[in-house]
Amino acid sequence: MIAVNQTRVTKQIHLGNVPIGGGAPVVVQSMTNTDTRDWQATVAQIIRLQEVGCEMVRVAVLDQQAVQQLSRIKQAIDIPLIADIHFDHRLALGALAAGVDGLRLNPGNIGGGQSVAKVVKSALERQVPIRIGVNSGSVEKELLSRYGRPSPEAMVESALRHIRMLEDEGFDLIKVSLKSSDVLDTIRAYQLLADRVDYPLHLGVTEAGTLVDGAIKSSLGIGVLLYQGIGDTIRVSLTRPPEDEIPVAYSILRALKLRRRGVELISCPTCGRTELDLIPLVEKAERLLRKVRSPLKVAIMGCVVNGPGEAREADVGIAGGRGKGILFKKGVRTQTVAEEELLQRLLMEVQEITGEVIID
Repeated sequence: MIAVNQTRVTKQIHLGNVPIGGGAPVVVQSMTNTDTRDWQATVAQIIRLQEVGCEMVRVAVLDQQAVQQLSRIKQAIDIPLIADIHFDHRLALGALAAGVDGLRLNPGNIGGGQSVAKVVKSALERQVPIRIGVNSGSVEKELLSRYGRPSPEAMVESALRHIRMLEDEGFDLIKVSLKSSDVLDTIRAYQLLADRVDYPLHLGVTEAGTLVDGAIKSSLGIGVLLYQGIGDTIRVSLTRPPEDEIPVAYSILRALKLRRRGVELISCPTCGRTELDLIPLVEKAERLLRKVRSPLKVAIMGCVVNGPGEAREADVGIAGGRGKGILFKKGVRTQTVAEEELLQRLLMEVQEITGEVIID
């Protein structure tokens, strides 16, 4: 069996105070969908992301008006800020001057050799890493013509070209991503690149889709690679508010036993034996427990067949009955609670264990 996250040793870089690669824990990140020029809305969304466990955040920098807001955004948040730049090297220079912790750009599309040299010089002076981000939709036309499609091989060759452009300028604070909406292409591209370079890799399945499809595709693509020891930071891409991406990311990491942050919620699929109105109860619990940082297993079960066993194995658990539920804490049955009080009692127990405020 392949040991999870043990097979590939990468160079370590730092974005702000967050280490990436070199044996550091896999980092969870996301990207805002606000207009960066609206700094207040952008900060408000980043704070919501921080609350649910986002460890780095990327913002789109479309023009100089957005650049002018970066220092204000940076000062108002507690996690590293990454500027996403395309086509104009002046935006990258402005972002660096504003104090961002990382850049996401492809050196081949920001204006040529002199432009790349200026950005690299500024990034080196500030020790700011650059992520080369190759997407299947952005592979160069010449490579598309040669390979016939944005194949994994074409994506890797594109990435290596961009890497060489930075290396030729003496720059090695590099992170790389190779994202496709095709799960198998994504996996293969990362596997190929992992054999060629020792830079940390940022994993993701791009344009993954809605909550269900996106979570499934991301779990497969990211999960397979992490199990093979490939990947140092991840972003789950969903057509949802970015705050919804973070719980999916941590669920992937918890399932692989790579991170232990937050609540692992165990709940039954319901069947004809279920005597509680379980689905809305679990959905509300999941929403309220999202901000918990402490590693904890919570079970909410709907009947007395498997319920008591699962509840006993959890830190806090409910085994449902007709209009009521048995509350378990650390394997011990503590009391029987009326259905309408179950969620409140569960949250109170979680608060007591973790010391984190969930309910007013």
